[in-house]
Amino acid sequence: GGDGDRRRGGRGDRRPGHRRGPALRRCAHRGRGRRGPRHLDALSLLRRAGERRRARGAEPSGGREQGQGGHVDWLIVGLGNPGDRYAGTPHNVGFEVGRALAERWELPRARKRYAGLYTDGRTGPGGPRVGLLLPQTFMNDAGRSAGPARGALGVELDRIVVVHDEIDLPFGEVRTRLGGGLAGHNGLKSLRRELGSPDFQRVRVGVGRPDSTDPEIVAGHVLGRFRQSREEVGELVERAARATEDLLAGGPPS
Repeated sequence: GGDGDRRRGGRGDRRPGHRRGPALRRCAHRGRGRRGPRHLDALSLLRRAGERRRARGAEPSGGREQGQGGHVDWLIVGLGNPGDRYAGTPHNVGFEVGRALAERWELPRARKRYAGLYTDGRTGPGGPRVGLLLPQTFMNDAGRSAGPARGALGVELDRIVVVHDEIDLPFGEVRTRLGGGLAGHNGLKSLRRELGSPDFQRVRVGVGRPDSTDPEIVAGHVLGRFRQSREEVGELVERAARATEDLLAGGPPS
């Protein structure tokens, strides 16, 4: 089995990168050498949000034990690759946004479910009930996590919101849309395959493209540490979290 994502490559390939070829198997290791802002892994961050909620005496999931099933109004799927190796990389920005939303909504501790880390609750008093899923299947197989979650939670396709990195947008830009092309993104391809359609909501988080089309350089860009400062990355994550909230509220993206 592999451990990453390629935006262009065979369906069964699970190594990180954007195109098939042995060179990409090396570039992920190169990306690891660059130092950058330290990010906690997704499970720790979601667990921390839950612990803060319990410390305040709040009842998780609007009075229902978290993780016991039941329908939700929206399913948020943050894309990324599991493990410390990929933490703090542009490719894992979907995990970072999921962490920000869990803290903002004070969701309970995430549990292993649907081949991912799952938590649910309301966005606030009287707000919609949301499920938040961070697939732990690696990017290429994200659909194997989101598909079963959708079936169990009874979510309509246009109520699934996928948060993912977008190299075709400059760093700092965030756009939302319903459906559309997949831009060679293997995570989105897996979701289309398992969900049966590409017509789910997207929150596209711009991480920029390097000044090269060389697949090794592109892969190193998304699998290496952010080149931007901690503050800039934090602002990007917050911007994407606000855009997700606006989408749920039916308002324009911000």
